[in-house]
Amino acid sequence: MSNTVYLVERPAELRSGVVFASPHSGSNYSPAFLAQTILDPLLLRSSEDAFVDELFAAAPRFGMPLLMAQAPRAYVDLNRSTEELDPALIEGVIKRGQNPRVASGLGVVPRVVAHGRAIYRGKLTCAEARHRISTYWRPYHAALQHLLDQARMGFGKAVLIDCHSMPHEAIAAAGRRGVGLPDVVLGDRFGAAASADVMDQVEAAFVGAGLRVARNAPFAGAYITQSYGRPSRGQHAIQVEIDRSLYMDEARIEKTSNFAGLQALLSEVVADVSRLTCDPLPVAAE
Repeated sequence: MSNTVYLVERPAELRSGVVFASPHSGSNYSPAFLAQTILDPLLLRSSEDAFVDELFAAAPRFGMPLLMAQAPRAYVDLNRSTEELDPALIEGVIKRGQNPRVASGLGVVPRVVAHGRAIYRGKLTCAEARHRISTYWRPYHAALQHLLDQARMGFGKAVLIDCHSMPHEAIAAAGRRGVGLPDVVLGDRFGAAASADVMDQVEAAFVGAGLRVARNAPFAGAYITQSYGRPSRGQHAIQVEIDRSLYMDEARIEKTSNFAGLQALLSEVVADVSRLTCDPLPVAAE
């Protein structure tokens, strides 16, 4: 399905219970949104997981669907709860408790992009926030759950690989002396979102491709991993963060000459991950 909300690339034949998704690579900046913001287009894109959908584009070739958001993260963040509304941005929202993501401006309708740059001059109406949630957030999540349900029905379990990218400075700041910085950070909410066996196999796929992998630090997974990771119900979720400096110029948001090589490497990873759950359930006799 193709629309302005999300795009699903489906395989010719479903051959695995793994679902790939990219919730932050959307780059459809509507004229209305551009008219609302005080940022120039390049700064507006600084929180976007640019090109991540392309890095994992091989998924359908190996029998798995790839779900891609079309709306940008700066417009609506699909990796946040609909309850994470920012009272500093949205009129009429009452502050409830202390949510560090919302407090820093990174609610479901973000107030800032990277480095805390404000997106708007003033506040948005509650109706505007609700419109973004109903028009973009809910359809994306309905599509995601549908793909996972299909996977679980066909293969007995579903594995969500939620694909993201991380600024190089984020991992450099979290690095430990004498330990090489990871190329990839896998997050499973410290074991709550995926079984140890599934996590081990996903990690082995990345390590087998020659990539350095860390788990849960500095990124353990946010709303999507937490909400969709239900190992006891046969539904696992793992967040994948790729170091942006491996494939793009972060300041210009442009692919570097390394992009094609990393994409080819990740195609091997995708092929390995597809084998996680590739035995279809027997079809019951009529």
